[in-house]
Amino acid sequence: MSVDTALQKLEASGNPIRVGMVGAGATGRAIALQLGTPVPGMRLVAIANRTAENAERAFREAGFPNCALVDSAHEAEEQIARGVPVLTTDPSVLTACRAIDVILEVTGAVEAAAGVVLEAFKHGKHVVLVNAELDSLVGPILKVKADEAGVVLTHTDGDEPGVAMTLLRYLRTLGLKIVAAGNIKGMVDYYRNPETQRAFAEKNDQDVRKVTSFADSTKLSMEATVLANATGFKVGRRGMFGPPCNYVREVANLLPAKEMLETGLVDFALGAAPHTGAFVIIHETSPLKKAQLAYYKLGDGPFYVFYTPFHLPHLQIASTIGRAVVNRDATVTPLGGPVCEVVSVAKRDLKAGERLDGIGGFCTYGLIDNAESARGMKALPIGLSEGCVLRRNLPKDAVISFDDVDAVPQGIAGTLWQEQNARWPLAKKVPGESALPSEIVAGVR
Repeated sequence: MSVDTALQKLEASGNPIRVGMVGAGATGRAIALQLGTPVPGMRLVAIANRTAENAERAFREAGFPNCALVDSAHEAEEQIARGVPVLTTDPSVLTACRAIDVILEVTGAVEAAAGVVLEAFKHGKHVVLVNAELDSLVGPILKVKADEAGVVLTHTDGDEPGVAMTLLRYLRTLGLKIVAAGNIKGMVDYYRNPETQRAFAEKNDQDVRKVTSFADSTKLSMEATVLANATGFKVGRRGMFGPPCNYVREVANLLPAKEMLETGLVDFALGAAPHTGAFVIIHETSPLKKAQLAYYKLGDGPFYVFYTPFHLPHLQIASTIGRAVVNRDATVTPLGGPVCEVVSVAKRDLKAGERLDGIGGFCTYGLIDNAESARGMKALPIGLSEGCVLRRNLPKDAVISFDDVDAVPQGIAGTLWQEQNARWPLAKKVPGESALPSEIVAGVR
């Protein structure tokens, strides 16, 4: 049964999908606004956020007439049974609540989000990630744990990996040969920081570090990594090529044909109209098929670009929720082990003794790299970089390795990353390089 038909039936039967959301920042509030419409066949019944005021704001702006502050899963179940949505400062209330079917993780955090996802699996709940920070770091091992728990783990449609993957899967059903996919990106400046982005963040009521990660390539790299892990496609070089284009269809002739045909590529088109969304490139050599594609104004080939001219996570997430719960179909999820990773790169000259400030900060930006390359040089994932202390000076644009830091903060995310590496070890040692450290114990490498 199609998802839209199934959701209409759930609506008519009075048995909608019950959605709990963790995170009430700008993205969470936008999602609440849409789900509060409401979307047929689903209801937002709970929000967890560090500050109850922000969760209350999300409900209020979405038009909910009232909500209840709760401290336990039992309280939440009672209120939801009465038709009253709930808010809490404790995400475990949502993960344990039997009146919730699916958890949306919308914080953009890494460590806290990892714990939420694992708890959701423990209680048999599907998880939709609006969190490329977590997914790009440990998505593959989380997928293993979701499978073991018998639930769906998926990134959302509306974020660029989901937009690209939804289009890619459609094209694949048509029998087309997919060779590349990626984002349409307006600008990239590795050296943006929270000061340069503060005015923009305040104007748009967004977190300044999040906005910084949008501009400095970190979020772009994390999204491309999510897509790489879902497709098996690699990058042609660290950071991708990102050719400047006037129109997205030009990218078909600007990416290296050899790499597209041999491994498939994730990449991005820079500055290209329609200036938002995602693209997929196919390859066709049949003269008769090429003539048909030319007739329908797709160009002369042999590479052809299809694209979606929008990405609207707060709207498109409803489709992902429905697909996950109704059809147990993940919009975008890892195929297996990590294909790519996001490495930490010095945003400026860094000094020994400096403490790295993580994603969207002043110290580092993130670049996507192929997993075998990243592991071969012992590169420090940007998702694990916050709090690490440098043991030596590093020049601007240097990739930071585990050998360059004194400590890697231990926690759930670090443990998952270790488990992921152990499950999918580096297949071949890069000449002249040693393997990654096998343990991170008590926060000290």
